[in-house]
Amino acid sequence: MRQRRRLPIDQLAPNLFPDVPRGTVGPPIDWAVLFGNDHPVEVEVGFGKGLFLLNAGAARPDVNFFGVEILRKYQLLTATRLAEHKLNNVKVACADARALLRDRVAAGSVQAVHVFFPDPWWKSRHHKRRLFTPEFATAVGHILQAGGRFHLVTDVAEYFDVMRVIVEAMPLFEESTPPAEHEPQHDLDYLTNFERKFRKEGRPIYRAMYLRGK
Repeated sequence: MRQRRRLPIDQLAPNLFPDVPRGTVGPPIDWAVLFGNDHPVEVEVGFGKGLFLLNAGAARPDVNFFGVEILRKYQLLTATRLAEHKLNNVKVACADARALLRDRVAAGSVQAVHVFFPDPWWKSRHHKRRLFTPEFATAVGHILQAGGRFHLVTDVAEYFDVMRVIVEAMPLFEESTPPAEHEPQHDLDYLTNFERKFRKEGRPIYRAMYLRGK
C-alpha cells in the first residue's frame, strides 16, 4: 500500500489543536473561538487513522468534531486527510484524552463522545493502562450536555462488559439504542478502519449508546 505523504505543518495548522507544554495545564477550550462558530461539538477519543472524523466531518458540516489521539503519527496523518478534503469543522489533538477531558473541556459543552475500538491492553498487568475507567466515564459525564450521547464500540467482549458495568453503575447515564450496522457502499464507508477489518473478517462487534440525564 502506498504510504500517504504528509502535508507541511503550515497546511495542517487549520486542523491541528495546539499542544500544551508538558507539565502544564492549558485554559478551558473555548469551542466558539477554536472553530469560529457556535455549532455543537462532538468528541472522538482515540481516532486512529481518522476515518470516522473524515466521514462525519464531511457528512455533517453543521457539527464541529474534536478528535483526541495519543500517537503523534496518527494526529498528523489524520490532519493531512482532513486538510486534503478542506474539512475545517474538524480539529485533532495529540494528548492523553483522560487528562484533556478532565482538565480542558468545560462542563456540559459537548453533545456527544465517541469511543471506538479502544486498545484492550490484553495482559492483566496492563489493564491499568486502559482508557476506560470510572474516572474516565465520570469525565465524559461531566462534559456532556443533558441528553448528550456516549457512544461505545469494541470487538472485545470482555472489555465491552467492563465498559457497560462502569457506565451502568453511574445514575447519570441511561441506556439507549446504538446506531445499527449499515451496509457499506464503498471501502471507506465504515465507522473506522478497525470496523472495516473486523467486519470483513466476520468478527462480532459490540455497540452501546448511553444518554446523559439532566
